[in-house]
Amino acid sequence: MPNNATLTLRVLARLLSYPDAELRTHLGELQAALHSERTLSAGRLAELETLLHSLAARDPIEIEADYVQLFDRGRSTSLHLFEHVHGDSRDRGPAMIDLAQTYEKAGLYLAEGELPDYLPVVLEFVSTQPAREAKAFLGEMAHILQALFSALLKRQSLYAVVLGALLDIAGEKAQAVKVAEEPPLDESWEEPVVFGGCSTEGQAKPGQPQPIRIVRNAAQNPAPGV
Repeated sequence: MPNNATLTLRVLARLLSYPDAELRTHLGELQAALHSERTLSAGRLAELETLLHSLAARDPIEIEADYVQLFDRGRSTSLHLFEHVHGDSRDRGPAMIDLAQTYEKAGLYLAEGELPDYLPVVLEFVSTQPAREAKAFLGEMAHILQALFSALLKRQSLYAVVLGALLDIAGEKAQAVKVAEEPPLDESWEEPVVFGGCSTEGQAKPGQPQPIRIVRNAAQNPAPGV
């Protein structure tokens, strides 16, 4: 990793954030910062400029809608790193706590509503670390970055270049790997059947009237007059 990649990491973090009006206002400054630090190769910088120009030229509503569709509606392209590691398992909570504590030990605290495994947040933290520690931290999650890079390539998204740049900084070669097929969104988000159809599946003769028997509890004394 280059001796100074602080600005580059912060630019990449911002490019992966929601493309709101504020981001689009500062696209020129982000481009200048990438060139001033000279962390990335000329080829990678040219690819990032293509993304920057696209964000500047396209309709803002379309840009924002595409971002949500890309990053918020599928696990393979989720920017929450523990989604790729732990999914919905119970291990995810403790991992979140450990990562937040790592930030706090470095004097960094999450804003309200921010999750510690959100990639732009992770990159902000990495940008504060010395070069050797930053490279090691990125190297630990290189397999996740590689999977994200591949998923974005598969979607033919310009955002793939941001992941490629991160892998470059980590000293890894960005290359496509096999990405598991995701179930349709409606299927993966479908609510489970609460009782598994027990109203019929638990019957001896489903579909036919069933007798109901009311049995007096022998432990209870009948009320007077009954």
